[in-house]
Amino acid sequence: MQKALNFALWSATAMLGAACTFGLWHAAAMIPLQVPLDPNEGWNAYHTIAAMQGGALYPARGGGGMVNNYPPLSFYAVGLVTKIVGDPIVAGRMLSLLSLLFICGAILRIARDMGAERAAGVFAALWFLGGLLAFTDYVAMDDPQLFGHAIDLAGLILLLRGRAGPAALAMTLALFVKHNLLALPLASLLWLALIDRRQAAHFALYGSVSGVVGLMLFRWTFGIGLLGALATPRIFSLALLAQTTATWLIWCATAMAAAMALLWTNRTDRNVVFGALYALVAVTVAAAFSGGAGVDLNVWFDAAIALSLCAALALTRMTAPLQRALLLAAYLVPLLTGLVLAADESWRDPQFWLHPGRDDAQTARSDIAFLNSHRGPALCEMLSLCYWAGKPAEVDTFNLGQAFATGARSDRQLAARIAAGQFAVLQFDALDDFALGPRVKAALLRRYRVHHQDDDGVLMLPR
Repeated sequence: MQKALNFALWSATAMLGAACTFGLWHAAAMIPLQVPLDPNEGWNAYHTIAAMQGGALYPARGGGGMVNNYPPLSFYAVGLVTKIVGDPIVAGRMLSLLSLLFICGAILRIARDMGAERAAGVFAALWFLGGLLAFTDYVAMDDPQLFGHAIDLAGLILLLRGRAGPAALAMTLALFVKHNLLALPLASLLWLALIDRRQAAHFALYGSVSGVVGLMLFRWTFGIGLLGALATPRIFSLALLAQTTATWLIWCATAMAAAMALLWTNRTDRNVVFGALYALVAVTVAAAFSGGAGVDLNVWFDAAIALSLCAALALTRMTAPLQRALLLAAYLVPLLTGLVLAADESWRDPQFWLHPGRDDAQTARSDIAFLNSHRGPALCEMLSLCYWAGKPAEVDTFNLGQAFATGARSDRQLAARIAAGQFAVLQFDALDDFALGPRVKAALLRRYRVHHQDDDGVLMLPR
């Protein structure tokens, strides 16, 4: 019986691993290509360069067109890799992929430390990786989210081995990489308060002191408060919350149900309690963030990591063959659903897998050359195109658009610049869903014309 159970689990794990291998290959092959994957990539690149060259990493509010609402550590980490590879976008992609691999290894290590079988731990790590590949574009993307999670999970490994103080330091460090990584330190503190109040006190002391020291160092270095820098205006709506949550539920709803069943049958198991508590806190934090404009599925990654740990524990404790089969299906079917939803006609072309990004790279090269050929300032909604074209950073279209939409800043200055034809060339993702508001759009259409459109968006020149 046990051999049959292990064979079923290892077979499902092998199939999931094979699928993830294809996804990782495609993502890794895209790393060196000058193909824009997400608006965040160019935005991160410009701030990384500012950090490396001693520029204004946090521009003055209300003055220029660029905004920085991220903590500083990722820019310096990517900057170190940039000194080796030369391109900060490539460096950020490499660091992100290495962080993801570390996360998968950490999920396995943590699951094993919690008493899970090796096969169950490997399956849990691959389930998380498969979800990222099927439902998000964060695999090997220049963004600090996964780097922050890697540091967070290093802290959890320390915590489970009784080193509450160093664990708190690591989790605090992660918050200075990405500020939405609140779930794990909060869940850890609550869990320690339930099982070991002395360790909870150590954790709270180390975390609070290191957090205050970090905030003081930030103010001393940059002359502003970090919390104020993070609090940029943006629109919040229930529709945005529902949209992001619905995508996450396709991936994780059955896993959430399995975690609740696991807790119900193992209420005295401290590791199960931790997994369930981590998932609950992570869902609460993610729901609080998800209503904000521009917030992506990344705020739900903590919840997915927690559920992956619960998956490893549930599969280990499930000894009936039918129950284990149903549990494996509960984890695998949502991933297959995500693959079906993400699939398009390009997947059927063998060149998509043999030469990833070849057509996209050709389009991007043409547009980068087009941007570079027009002397003078350029405005790009996809900032990576302007970065690769050698243009200085001018406008953060998302954050400025949100400031305009909420009334935190006036759009008159930017509209006047556009009306005066100060930009030699402009690139926008689209003109129908325009990020910078009606006044700026009206000035744009009066002063500029569409030169061409392609997969990179709309490129415009003065009339």
